[in-house]
Amino acid sequence: MWIGLAVLVLALTPAQIKGIDRFVAAEMAVTHVPGAAVGVYDRGTIVLAKGYGLANVELNVPVKPQTIFQSGSVGKQFTAAAIMMLVEEGLISLDDSIVKYFPDAPASWKPIRIRNLLSHTSGLSEYATDALAGPGGPFDLRRDYTEDQLVAKIEALPIESAPGEKWVYRNTNYVLLGVIIHRVSGKFYGEFLAERIFRPLGMTSTRIISETDIVPNRAAGYVWNSLALQNQDWVAPSINTTADGSLYFNVLDLAKWDAALSTTELLSQSSLKRMWTVYRLNDGKPNDGQYGFAWRIHAFHGRLVVEHSGAWQGFTCNITRYVDDALTVVVLTNLDSDHSRPDYMARVIAGLADPRLLPQRLAKIDDHQPSIERSLVGVLDAIQSGTPLDARAGAEFNGFTQGDAAQLRRQLAPLWPGGSLTLVARAPSADDSSLLLSQFRLRKGTHAMLVTFGLDAAGKVQSLLFEPDRAYRGFDLYG
Repeated sequence: MWIGLAVLVLALTPAQIKGIDRFVAAEMAVTHVPGAAVGVYDRGTIVLAKGYGLANVELNVPVKPQTIFQSGSVGKQFTAAAIMMLVEEGLISLDDSIVKYFPDAPASWKPIRIRNLLSHTSGLSEYATDALAGPGGPFDLRRDYTEDQLVAKIEALPIESAPGEKWVYRNTNYVLLGVIIHRVSGKFYGEFLAERIFRPLGMTSTRIISETDIVPNRAAGYVWNSLALQNQDWVAPSINTTADGSLYFNVLDLAKWDAALSTTELLSQSSLKRMWTVYRLNDGKPNDGQYGFAWRIHAFHGRLVVEHSGAWQGFTCNITRYVDDALTVVVLTNLDSDHSRPDYMARVIAGLADPRLLPQRLAKIDDHQPSIERSLVGVLDAIQSGTPLDARAGAEFNGFTQGDAAQLRRQLAPLWPGGSLTLVARAPSADDSSLLLSQFRLRKGTHAMLVTFGLDAAGKVQSLLFEPDRAYRGFDLYG
């Protein structure tokens, strides 16, 4: 309910808090999340800050509001804010060519602007791929690199497209933005954030990741391997200091960040509006990712919603700000992104805090393209029989199904063959509008899961995702 006179502040009833507790516990159980922290804020005022489950499974340490989680790509919004601060000070222009800061870059970089890095429209390729970042690769995650070495390696990567031509999410963009902050300010970007954002806001627990420092209340990150939990993979210390998402924080500090975003304490209203406006491509159309500067932008019943998720080293998180409703929800977990769903959790928790924001239920909808279900049935049959899909799927998807056939069969075994498929959602992919995603509930007896099935414009299978069943829609297929 809403209370107050001059300033309306959200207050949760005991029944609402119990409802959130039940939802979080049920979601953690079905997705195997060891621990989670939830923050609900009204313009930075903490409405709820609570821990669930375990921060460290081996030591049986519970999560509490003070527990520190890794940021993953939610850290990008702090990098973007730092860039906008430098823009407001006249030290950087959004229209600057990035070769101004990287004089040894290839000539193909000259058309790339700062705004292209911020909006993931630079055309640069990804540095953190399995091939490039694996053992022996040029960005081997188990090796340390200096900042200049990383830049030199990025400068050798191919250009994928002309700047501003298309939107493709690339961590490379924000690594370079962190270097630009360093070269312009004279301070390592992590120290710039500490000096200009964290300390002024009183975010005493927020900082760059460090393996060696003693960090009170630090959680451990985990991966679920379909049978049991495992500890996160180790990466070299320097890899955990790049500006694409290498922070520690907790739900108490993020309330202070939310408060700052609700005012002009750090950035002007025009800068915040620029960050929360969908960036337009060269053709004048909004980008496919509905992305601004380090934020995804949505509308819920015509009301502005900005959000971002992060995942790194066995941690996932999400911050969702219902800007027009003065409500923010943060969910932090210590499980890998293949299994945890902090974005979905944040969305449902917002609806439990304010029923006007509760997302639509995943219920049966009419299927006007039954050929898609028939194609999915063929894929499920092929997985269980070990038959290649051949011409029905792209080469990459064929390789995926063959390489992970045993695991896929284990996931399907309780449900297929013999299960029933019900269409519950259909929309173009938020990341690629040419990819049509159809979400089905697969049920057999007491077992159920969601199957998200992606077909390209030619009708070839390009994606298949199995995940635990859920009651409500998330941003993935919100449309």
